[in-house]
Amino acid sequence: MAVVFTVTALVVPVVRSAGSYRTARAEESPGTVQTPSGPLTPLDRDFVKRVRLAGLWEIPAGRMAVAKGGTPEVRTAGQHLIDGHTDLDRVVLDTARTLGLGVPDEPSAQQKAWLKQLDDAQGPEFDRLFANSVRNAHGQVFAVVAQVRAGTQNSTVRDLATTANSTVLDHMTVLEQTGLVKFGDLSGPPTGASAPSSISSPASGPAAQR
Repeated sequence: MAVVFTVTALVVPVVRSAGSYRTARAEESPGTVQTPSGPLTPLDRDFVKRVRLAGLWEIPAGRMAVAKGGTPEVRTAGQHLIDGHTDLDRVVLDTARTLGLGVPDEPSAQQKAWLKQLDDAQGPEFDRLFANSVRNAHGQVFAVVAQVRAGTQNSTVRDLATTANSTVLDHMTVLEQTGLVKFGDLSGPPTGASAPSSISSPASGPAAQR
């Protein structure tokens, strides 16, 4: 089954290239607002939203892996998704409150479709789909998180990116430890799938859906 996955989420996305997430200086970026923790650009705001979206689909995906994963490694990876994104979600909600930002409270329609595909898969098919789709999403969002962490001038967003970076790296590692990841397929979505459009773009691709 050919599936497009970024994230979210941690955005999501999957995605716009990491280069598109170069954070402009405040004076260069239309729509930038000043906050007590520094200038907040449109890209900063988008990043916060996409980190939130990442957890909204990856936590349910992790629960599926814990419930029906066929190997201890798949179940362990699922538990890491649950734990990591539960902690990251607390951080992103605190960040949103601090910055006065609205964030989504449910997965996007496309994320819901991805979750249904995972829900419908069984046995080895589920294990392979879970490991590769989620690892693909994390692999693509990893560079995006690093770009935001390096470039944002807002200390609150920088703290979120630091936490997201650690979470994504942990998840990539445990997914690789399943032994199911096809590294040659990580440069983009599976053959026959339509390309997503943003940061693991939880809104249109799995993501930070990291």
